[in-house]
Amino acid sequence: MPSIDVVIRLTQEECLAHYEGRAQNVLAHSLDGRRVIFPATALRRIVGRDGVDGVYRLSYSDSGKFESIVRLHR
Repeated sequence: MPSIDVVIRLTQEECLAHYEGRAQNVLAHSLDGRRVIFPATALRRIVGRDGVDGVYRLSYSDSGKFESIVRLHR
């Protein structure tokens, strides 16, 4: 399963926009500088009281469909 490590920094307000459906996708940057877009629904698994801030591993199916997100470190 392909994966990519990304830095995600979103405030509580930005996360709320994603949660409420005002934003469908999240734009992040990988550790190697690539732009990565993934579904905002993935944030529901990782959002905290203050938003999201850290390095996460996104995993995809071989066909490119988002499958999982795991926190690597802050």
